[in-house]
Amino acid sequence: MANKITKSFVDNIPYPDTGQNFYRDTELKGFGLRVGTGSKVYFAEGKVDNKTVRVTIGHHGVFAPEQARTEAKGILGMIARGINPNDADKAKKAKSVTLAEVYTAYLKARNSLKPRTIQDYDRCMKAYFEEWQTKPLAEINKDLIERKHREIGERSEAQANLAMRFMRAIFNFALGQYEDSAGNPIIADNPIKRLSQTRSWYRVERRQTVIKAHDLPAWFKAVNSLPDIAIGRNKHLAKDFLLLLIFTGLRREEGLALQWKLVDFKAKTLTIPDPKNRQTHTLPLSDFLFNLLEARKAQNKIDAAEKDEDESPFVFPGTGEKGYMDDPQKLMKKVIEMSGVQFTPHDLRRTFITVAESLDISAYALKSLLNHKMAHDVTAGYIIGDAERLRMPMQRITDYLKQHM
Repeated sequence: MANKITKSFVDNIPYPDTGQNFYRDTELKGFGLRVGTGSKVYFAEGKVDNKTVRVTIGHHGVFAPEQARTEAKGILGMIARGINPNDADKAKKAKSVTLAEVYTAYLKARNSLKPRTIQDYDRCMKAYFEEWQTKPLAEINKDLIERKHREIGERSEAQANLAMRFMRAIFNFALGQYEDSAGNPIIADNPIKRLSQTRSWYRVERRQTVIKAHDLPAWFKAVNSLPDIAIGRNKHLAKDFLLLLIFTGLRREEGLALQWKLVDFKAKTLTIPDPKNRQTHTLPLSDFLFNLLEARKAQNKIDAAEKDEDESPFVFPGTGEKGYMDDPQKLMKKVIEMSGVQFTPHDLRRTFITVAESLDISAYALKSLLNHKMAHDVTAGYIIGDAERLRMPMQRITDYLKQHM
């Protein structure tokens, strides 16, 4: 329907019961009004590359007809020059999106990230990029990246590289997420490239620390002497946790989150359902591990009965939100103090690996025990890495460690 759009004309238009009606101005071609069941909205429309482009101006009442007409003239002028105003508006919004907003969108899109990974990302954002969170991502340029990398590197070169790899992932996500209607990225380039172009990445040697054979007796003695009082009434909880790590090569989070439903005493196996590489991991239990977990199960029942609570589903129960024991950093410090042996939870995994290699356990068995992917290995594709085939190698590693207890 065509008519000159004036205030009296718009005021007298009835709202339809369903759908919407369009009214186009007879004075300014491309200027119009859309009337829905409860709204009257001004718009401007034209064609860019033979495609109709419609731009919303605003509601009647917020805009008077003459104000809307003036806005329409500016929009129609852009269309006449071949510019899609929606693209321009989208680009403007995209260029103003902040690092915090992009990070939130990144986490929402990557909804399969593990809680531990998200926790590490949050820590990185707070520790290294706190002052950038309200800064538009488009303003974080190569010079800023280079200075920030150098600044973090003065404290820790490894953390500087880690922080920038995280930031590279954020920018790569933004490159694909924020585009105009033609599919062109609003953020044209990833500024982290500067570090590669200038060879500014720090050369950080991979940590190779293990508990050496001559230190194992002192370490085992200290672990077995851990005071139970430090972790409540549940006896030997921290001791059993550290022993589980060194006798299985499991990662810290895998051990902490282990549940009883994943321990099969009949088959003598334990299973990690969602490890780092997403491939379910089943390990055979050596005699030592079987006895340790049996005793752990009995102690958990005693502890639950004393507290008049249901037994925890976790092998290493705790009182926090996660339901399992908190990261035992304080108790590890006690082991270090008593034994004089410096170590981290991942050092226990490396110790397990080192022992296995010293016993000449085959590479395929070792990879299976550690749940490492055997990428591009044709031979490995024919080997079935079931728990029974790993039972003997697992027992050999256990026997070696027991000799040093």
